[in-house]
Amino acid sequence: MDETSATPPGHADYRFLLANERTFLAYVRTAVALHVAGFGVLQFLTNGHTAVREVFGIGLVVVGSFVGIVGYRRFRSNEATIRADGDMQTSRSPAVLALAVGALPLAAALLVTFA
Repeated sequence: MDETSATPPGHADYRFLLANERTFLAYVRTAVALHVAGFGVLQFLTNGHTAVREVFGIGLVVVGSFVGIVGYRRFRSNEATIRADGDMQTSRSPAVLALAVGALPLAAALLVTFA
């Protein structure tokens, strides 16, 4: 490691802090997109069953809220770990998010097709 990139002792490397912040902003962007999609379904998906529209729209809004909360918790946890120069913990939230985003449209498609 060269002298110009060395972090003074007792200080967190700002590059990791900024990368953590960018990751948090990606979580926020995803949460907002899910909220907009959910509200769009609730407002504009007028063909088909009302129950499917409501379940799918509210499901997307709930998943968006989950993403926002998990993103903030990960941001705070990672920031504390970076500042303490510790090891990062693994997270199951991406798996839960992928399952929810994959399962909600599939369930809605099945309900629209067979209901």
